[in-house]
Amino acid sequence: MPRPPRTASMALLLDASDRPLRHRIADAIVGELREGRLRPGDPLPSTRVLATELKVSRGPVVAAYDELAAAGFIETRPGSGAAIAAGADRAARAGALSSVDPMEPFPTGPPRPARSQARFDLRPGRPDIGFLDQAAWRRAWRHAASQVPTTDISHGPQHVRLRQVLTDHIRRSRGIALEPDDLLITPGVSATLQALPAALGLVGRTVAVEDPGYVEAWTAFSDNGSRISALPVDEDGLDPSTLRRRDAAVYVTPSHQYPLGARMPVARRTALLEWARAADGLIIEDDYDGEFRYDVSPLPALRSLEGADDHVLYIGTASKILVPTLRVSWLAPPKHLREAVRVELERRSLIVNEMTGEAVAEFIANGSLAAHHARAARTYAARRARLVAALARHLPDHRLSGVDAGLHVVLLLPDDVDDHEVSMTLLRHGVSVNPLSAYCVEAVRRGLVIGYAGLSESHADAAVRALARGLT
Repeated sequence: MPRPPRTASMALLLDASDRPLRHRIADAIVGELREGRLRPGDPLPSTRVLATELKVSRGPVVAAYDELAAAGFIETRPGSGAAIAAGADRAARAGALSSVDPMEPFPTGPPRPARSQARFDLRPGRPDIGFLDQAAWRRAWRHAASQVPTTDISHGPQHVRLRQVLTDHIRRSRGIALEPDDLLITPGVSATLQALPAALGLVGRTVAVEDPGYVEAWTAFSDNGSRISALPVDEDGLDPSTLRRRDAAVYVTPSHQYPLGARMPVARRTALLEWARAADGLIIEDDYDGEFRYDVSPLPALRSLEGADDHVLYIGTASKILVPTLRVSWLAPPKHLREAVRVELERRSLIVNEMTGEAVAEFIANGSLAAHHARAARTYAARRARLVAALARHLPDHRLSGVDAGLHVVLLLPDDVDDHEVSMTLLRHGVSVNPLSAYCVEAVRRGLVIGYAGLSESHADAAVRALARGLT
């Protein structure tokens, strides 16, 4: 039976700092513990109830609860939601926090077990860099080191060569005709999204997002002043008919909806552009996992459609095809928005250094990227096939989503199953996965997001057997 809604209420006062909303919510709950207004065993309101009380979207509240659970301040109980954990009040009074700022030193004492210590780390978003051609990679960086750096610090690096080779790469791989001047080089998609509300005039306006969807996207918009409108996705991704004229922009992942894996059909892509024209709206296209498709032919990017240039801001990244820690991405705003985006990126110092840009340019220009992509696609296709076969063998009653592309699949669970609790149980069985509910803003979707990029074919069966034991 579905779990009944919980009616517990809690008055929280959030600080006015610029920390992400999820951290401020978690800090406020720890503050209630420190002041004695919350005690071990006290129930917490449901994430939906607390989001309503705080007048925020549900996503940051879910993320705050996950943060508090990971730190040991709260615990989930089957059938009764979340409650304050034993000893949490003493930890709060001793000054413990659920998170720390990046620049703070790590606390002393014995380290807590990390999720990455699981025998099978199947969390998504982690490509395997083991088969990267190390010799070609080193040659590209030696070439970059041989270039004379510029000394003009009045503006960010221009990345002339990188933008030139990227336009050719994007034209061939994604069907988008761009000029080098159309591209801006940025240090990762997440950082880029943080700058868009101010750059695009979206502060105080409504941005529609996919639900479930990319957590970093909707938190970036909400944390930087935009209102969030969560639109549920189906087997074809986001439905443009759910958009409203008052929506100023929509963030979509049409090539491979994150995390459920749908690809938006042509009819919906056309309808999305028609909405943008009629409402003078902006489409923010994150071409997530557009490089990896297996059993289906690739669809060109939304930006490649006729008439899309004035309404689609295209975002691509090297994180999945190369190395996530490289922090190199690119975006092509509509021409009338390009200068505003460039200025905001530079104001926030969101730039990629010259050497990194030159190394990536060389790696693309000499053909190493194309060779690496072909090798990666073959490897990931084989790993995906072995994982899917093992899931069918050991968990035949469970349905999968997102099998056709990308680097992960979603194992769907009934709506009355607490997938966060399931993921914690699986961790005790040596398997680290992400709960699907952690990607939801308002939707109620349960499942396990399982990445296979780093799972060798020979280990797929053992990993799924461990996963099956944790589900029984």
